[in-house]
Amino acid sequence: MREVMALVLAGGSGGRLSVLAAERAVSAVPFGGKYRIIDFVLSNCCHSGIRHVGVLTQHAPASLHDHIGSGRAWDLDGRDEGVFILQPFMTRDRAGWYRGGADAIAQNWDTIEESRAARVLVLSGDHVYKMDYRALIHAHARSGAAVTVAVVPIDPGESRRFGMVTTDGEGRVLAFDEKPERSDARLASMGVYLFETEVLREAARGRPVDVALDILRPLVAAGEHVHAHEFGGYWEDVGEIATFYRANLDLLMPDPRLLLHDARWPILTRDEERSPALFLPGADVEDSLIANGCRVAGRVRNSVLFPGVTVLPGAEIVDSVVMQDVGVSRSARIRRAIVDKFAHVGEGVAIGAGERSGDSALAWLDGLTLVGKDSVIPEGATVASEVVIGVGAGAADFARPLTPGTRIADRLATQGLV
Repeated sequence: MREVMALVLAGGSGGRLSVLAAERAVSAVPFGGKYRIIDFVLSNCCHSGIRHVGVLTQHAPASLHDHIGSGRAWDLDGRDEGVFILQPFMTRDRAGWYRGGADAIAQNWDTIEESRAARVLVLSGDHVYKMDYRALIHAHARSGAAVTVAVVPIDPGESRRFGMVTTDGEGRVLAFDEKPERSDARLASMGVYLFETEVLREAARGRPVDVALDILRPLVAAGEHVHAHEFGGYWEDVGEIATFYRANLDLLMPDPRLLLHDARWPILTRDEERSPALFLPGADVEDSLIANGCRVAGRVRNSVLFPGVTVLPGAEIVDSVVMQDVGVSRSARIRRAIVDKFAHVGEGVAIGAGERSGDSALAWLDGLTLVGKDSVIPEGATVASEVVIGVGAGAADFARPLTPGTRIADRLATQGLV
C-alpha cells in the first residue's frame, strides 16, 4: 500500500467528553481496560499494510504524543516510513493553529507531496472499530471515483449525530447532509475518506476548514464522482459520554460486537509491564474486565477496571468505568460512573448516589457521574448522579452538597490558567 498515505485527524478538543478530554486529546482517552482510542485506527493501518501514517494533533497533545512514541507498538517505526506527528506551527505567512481538519490537511500539504502517494486516506482519530482499509481501497479503484466515503447503516433516529449520505443504486453519492435533525437517508459517514491526491489538492487550495462541509459536500454538489463503500462491521463514534460509556460496557456482553481478543486482528497498543491482577480474600467479581496490576478485595459488578486499580475490602463498584491507578477505599461505593486515572476515592464515599434527575439539560450525561483525573474525594463524601467533578478536585470542593447538575471546575480553571 505504498501508493496510499493515511492522515489521522486527532486534534479535536473533545468538549462532548467533558473532563475526560480536559487535559488530553480525545484520541488519547483510555478505552476498554488497557487501550487508547487512537489504538484502533493505528492498528487498522498496521494490519491493512498502510505504512505511511501522519497524525494531525492540536488540543492537549502531550499524552497522545507520549503514547504514540516512535510507533513501534503498531510496527510503524521504519526508517523511511511509519507514523509521524504533524503539529501546528507558525511561519511569517500563517498563524499556525488548525481551524479544522481540512485546514490541518492544507497546512501540511508539503508532507503529502513528499510522500508521493497517489491517494490519501483521511481518518478520524476518535472512533472505535476494526476495518481492513484494503477493501475500501479496492472498491475505490474499481469504481473509478474521485473520493470514496466509508458508510454504515444506522437507526434513523440517530441522524442528528452523523453526516448522512444519500446514494443511487450503484453507490454513487447524490447528497451529503451534515447532522440533520431528520433524514430519509439510512447511511452515515464513518469519517473515513479516500481521496485521489490530485482531487484533494485542488479542494485544499481554497483553505477549507471542515473535511465534510468544505471538501466533500462541494465535490458532491459539483457532480464529482463520490462513491460510498458500505462497511458491515462494528463501528462506534465514542466522542460523547453516553456512547463512550456504552461502548466500554458493551465489551462485557457474553457475545460482544467488538472482539478485543481476536488474534486475526489484534488491537495493538503501547502496553505497560504490570503484574497480573490479584484477587484478595473477600473479592467478589462478576461480568467485569480487570486489567493487569489491579488489586481487588471488594465487590465489582459489570465494570471495566484499567491497570493498577485498587479496591479495598467492603468497597463496591457497579456499572462503572474506572481508569488507571485509581484507589477505592474501604466501604466506598461507585455506581454508574466514569472515574479517570489517579483519582482517590476516600473511605465511605458514595459516587452516583440517587436516581437521575430527569433534567433535559443533563441528558448528555445519561445519568452518569464523572470524576476527573487526579481528584481526591474525601472520606464520607456523597456525590449524586449527574455530577461532574473536575480534574484535580480536592477536599475543599466537597464542603457543599453535590446534587445533580453540580460541576466542580478543573484545577487549571480555578487557577486562572484556562
